[in-house]
Amino acid sequence: MLKLTDKQKEFWKNANHRWNIKEGATRSGKTYLDYYLIPRRILSCKGEGLIVLLGNTKGTLSRNILEPMQAIWGDRLVGNIGSDNTVMLFGRKCHALGADKVTQVSKLQGAGIEYCYGDEITTWNEDVFSMLKSRLDKPNSVFDGTCNPDSPNHWFLKFLESDADIFRQHYTIYDNPMLSEGFVKNLEREYRGTVYFERFILGRWALAEGLIYPMFSSDRHITKNIPKTGEYYVSIDYGTLNPCSMGIWCVKDGTAYRIREFYHDGRKSGRQMTDEEYYTELERLAGNLPVSYIVIDPSAASFIETIRRHGYFSVKKAKNDVIDGIRFTAGLLSDDKIKIHPDCRGFLAEITSYRWDEQADIDRPIKQNDHAMDDLRYFCYTILKKIW
Repeated sequence: MLKLTDKQKEFWKNANHRWNIKEGATRSGKTYLDYYLIPRRILSCKGEGLIVLLGNTKGTLSRNILEPMQAIWGDRLVGNIGSDNTVMLFGRKCHALGADKVTQVSKLQGAGIEYCYGDEITTWNEDVFSMLKSRLDKPNSVFDGTCNPDSPNHWFLKFLESDADIFRQHYTIYDNPMLSEGFVKNLEREYRGTVYFERFILGRWALAEGLIYPMFSSDRHITKNIPKTGEYYVSIDYGTLNPCSMGIWCVKDGTAYRIREFYHDGRKSGRQMTDEEYYTELERLAGNLPVSYIVIDPSAASFIETIRRHGYFSVKKAKNDVIDGIRFTAGLLSDDKIKIHPDCRGFLAEITSYRWDEQADIDRPIKQNDHAMDDLRYFCYTILKKIW
């Protein structure tokens, strides 16, 4: 028998407006209800317009919505997204699209939409949402959607606070009684002291301000006690006139140690180094340690080619998702999974001054003194996220 929380029951009963939005914390039960709400909406459609599902990307839409629905309803009722961006749901042809890029707008032009479901709305391109509003043009058109809170300056919050016909429901992580106390406490510890506690625990629209990694502590995170063995990686944020930052890491027993670094600022030194000179420094940094991968900014094409041409190191292009990478890295620092040798002076100078841009409309770090912070993020989000 389906068990719903009080919040979910409230939404099921009252979500009868044109726009029905659940906003709030992660893992708070916002999306689970939709695995049952979406079939009800689809089966009530009269065939007067399209049925559309929108997510950040088609991949996230599949992972967050379609795959869990397949586990509940089976693949006879819930299909997969085809090459034509359609999926069969409960006998009806539905359109499934990513909404993160402005190019997605053209796929909605000219189409009347009877029902639309939206996942992760705050990650969408604003132009896609603007087009969607003009396409929900049937007398019975309905939109259901979920989002995690973002900045108070976010365009979607302005819509939620407008006079549109909206049923708006707020969730905190404490609204989900299915979560274990230990799981909740782990999330609280991971996000405490950051903007993500406000957003992903309390479900508030909070401004990213101040230090990006306020949990960093010299007592907790700086150490000279480096393991003698482990798995070794080098992370690189490449620059010519801008600083080039390289750090070598040892991963041992669930902790990553930055054991030494190379940091060169071409502007301050008045000397721009060549790719071959940087490669020499990379070899010196690695020494005789068995480095598994060099993790580097994917835009550093010339230096990547130089490394590959020498044929000694394996190169992995970094995942460069800035905000998700920062959030993951902050969690590792909160859990004391990152340790830094005191000789890594470039890193230590940056992490104590790495701040959010409080004048920006979106979450964005100030692009100054951030090169070691970028190589830290590349390493954490590309390597540690996969092996932990």
